[in-house]
Amino acid sequence: MNCIFCQIASGAIPSAILHKDESAVAFRDIHPQAPVHIVIIPVKHFTNLTELKGIDYDVVAHIFEVANDLARKEGIAESGYRIAVNSGKEGGQVVQHLHFHLLGGRQLSGELG
Repeated sequence: MNCIFCQIASGAIPSAILHKDESAVAFRDIHPQAPVHIVIIPVKHFTNLTELKGIDYDVVAHIFEVANDLARKEGIAESGYRIAVNSGKEGGQVVQHLHFHLLGGRQLSGELG
């Protein structure tokens, strides 16, 4: 598969994996926008949010559980953090595999784009 995130999830491309289970994989962003910048992806390939249906939303709930756990482990749970999703070209999505950004470790601006 040509999807870089699918290759990371399968282990074909090495990455700084922080979490991996049957539903989700989390790794450090290679171009961090904050001191803590972690990308969390579903193992199952979804291009973006519009492909989610029915039971797929359980994966999103699990990703938020993973994000909260990682925020605690990274020491940003108490001070605050952001979870961001870009969906589609005009939404700013660069990699065409649904992914969530966990950002924190500094005062984030109120601007989202």
